[in-house]
Amino acid sequence: MPELPEVEITRRRIEPLLVGRRITEVVTGPPSYFFITPPERLRERLRGAVVTKLERRGKYIVGSVDNGDSLLLHLGMTGQLFGSGARSVRLLSSTVRASLSPEEQGDFVPDLHTHLRFRFEDEGPEVIFRDVRKFGKVMLTPPGESNPRLDRLGRDALLVSGEHLFEATRKRKTPIKAVLLDQSVLAGCGNIYADEALFHAGVRPGRRAARITRRECDAIAAELKRVLERSIETGGSSISDYIAPDGSDGQFQDERRVYARTGEACFVCESPIRRKLVAQRGTHYCPQCQS
Repeated sequence: MPELPEVEITRRRIEPLLVGRRITEVVTGPPSYFFITPPERLRERLRGAVVTKLERRGKYIVGSVDNGDSLLLHLGMTGQLFGSGARSVRLLSSTVRASLSPEEQGDFVPDLHTHLRFRFEDEGPEVIFRDVRKFGKVMLTPPGESNPRLDRLGRDALLVSGEHLFEATRKRKTPIKAVLLDQSVLAGCGNIYADEALFHAGVRPGRRAARITRRECDAIAAELKRVLERSIETGGSSISDYIAPDGSDGQFQDERRVYARTGEACFVCESPIRRKLVAQRGTHYCPQCQS
């Protein structure tokens, strides 16, 4: 699932393709749970409109529209937001991937997983939202209305501090990893970066949150910010479906120390990396380096 770094990279790189351009047509797929706002209303409200600003709230991208609406986009688990002309094997079905060499893969052609397309007055590149599993979301919020999905978000994970984390863990019986994944505590943190931050901080993900010390909270906060910033710097994690809006892959997956490395040797102590379920999520850790 795209987490804070992938969403921030998407926001930054899709911004010049979306902001300031007048929308002339909104092409949608059929109604589905992908559309919180019905497709016909999206087409009606966004035709002729201009997105004036693009921000990130946790894992959400939020656009300010010149008619007063707010456009909310969420990538879900397999969402891809990109410009027409992008090329990537990750934009092809597994069947097509297997049948074509990289040299044979041309520009993206909309398929049945393409749910939303913006066309513009300047006739330049389209902005396309594709999602194989439809867990992504698109929603319009009318002027003056709050968005409950945004209202329940906590502090942005890039702004985490040891003090904030320490206060959030007091009296909690849940594992520390569950606290890191709680979007009302830290907006944007997800499975990959929780595992990586806890490894670098030397804290086991299954430990009871209330028993994490202030010093450990300081270490977790510092490492979480570091791995998030490093992932943004390297283009995010392209482990399955994620691509940047230009079709390029991220590189942070090459720097993972524990996530999805079950059975492989720890880079520090050479112990096999273990995997178990914590907070209903597959969780990876080193039994020697984390206590």
